[in-house]
Amino acid sequence: MAGQRNIFEEVSETRKPAATPGGVSGDRGRGRGRVRGFVVILFVMVVVQIAIGGLTRLTDSGLSITQWAPITGAIPPLTEAAWQAELEAYRTTTEYQEQNRGMSLGEFKSIYWWEWGHRQWARIIGLVWAIGFVGLLAAKSVPVGWTGRLVFLGFLGGLQGVAGWWMVHSGLAPGMFDVASYRLAVHLGLAFWILALMAWYILRLGRGEAELIAARREGDRRLVALATGLIYLSILQILIGALVAGIDAGRNYIDWPLMAGAFTPPDMWVIEPWYRNLFENDGTVQFFHRITGYVLFASGITVWMVARRSARAATKRAFDWVVLMLLGQITLGIVTVMYSSPWHLAIFHQFGAVILITLVVRARFVSRYPLPQSVRGST
Repeated sequence: MAGQRNIFEEVSETRKPAATPGGVSGDRGRGRGRVRGFVVILFVMVVVQIAIGGLTRLTDSGLSITQWAPITGAIPPLTEAAWQAELEAYRTTTEYQEQNRGMSLGEFKSIYWWEWGHRQWARIIGLVWAIGFVGLLAAKSVPVGWTGRLVFLGFLGGLQGVAGWWMVHSGLAPGMFDVASYRLAVHLGLAFWILALMAWYILRLGRGEAELIAARREGDRRLVALATGLIYLSILQILIGALVAGIDAGRNYIDWPLMAGAFTPPDMWVIEPWYRNLFENDGTVQFFHRITGYVLFASGITVWMVARRSARAATKRAFDWVVLMLLGQITLGIVTVMYSSPWHLAIFHQFGAVILITLVVRARFVSRYPLPQSVRGST
């Protein structure tokens, strides 16, 4: 028949070019690894900053610097006259007049260095972000779709600096002994949001895009939703914990499981209007911190029981770590309160929150993007 071709005949028509191997995940190489390393460095630096911030609060050092100078403030006082000027500015605050009157220059320097170190470390984080981001762009090492994410991290870092001064400024107002507790909660909550976001980025950058696309098809939507709920609850508990720190609520009502011999503390709603008790009444704030902790722990156990039915060994292990950390964190919280919140226990408790939020983010990640698993269950 005319027009028939031999099946072995070579076809001379123009063929479509073959697809480039690894087209979807071609960015998994050195560029992806470099960006991941960059975010890891920022993650560690933010963890250190949270610890420095906690110690600054526990040592009552946050109001020692009474002005916000993002650039010139990087240089500390270098002469005796400059130190005296800083001390004179601090003497105008209510904290000095009511709590630290008569403080010597040497004592002032000890709190000044804590606050200066906290601000200086923030400047260094910003500098590392700027240099790293520009360097990665210049080397064309930023994977497709990640430029905006890195810019967003920089924006959040700048926003955190503004929130920090907004917090400190509240404590400099007449009649204020400390920073406003709700502003402290915003400042700390934003730090943990940045931390959780970076943890998610690090996990995503550890696997190629093609692998993530394939893994998402096998994700457990129910576990993802439950883990998301745990993240929200954890952030809420961290915010309430910041309120506890802001008014030193952890140093009163040191009995457990009761508070002053009863389930609820006395005078829970004594401040008018009533909603101020949620921010300013030490008994009320500590009560809700305890209750939210119980709810978070119970929710974690429930999610863990659901995760135990997963066929994915790595997913089950991820939630095992979450519930183990929840148990350790609630135990540490109880011990911290019963010892009237000494600084070393309080810092360990805060660091426990860092570990917990990271583990919950990881559990959510492996629920959404399950790791490959053999028939025998090894990953």
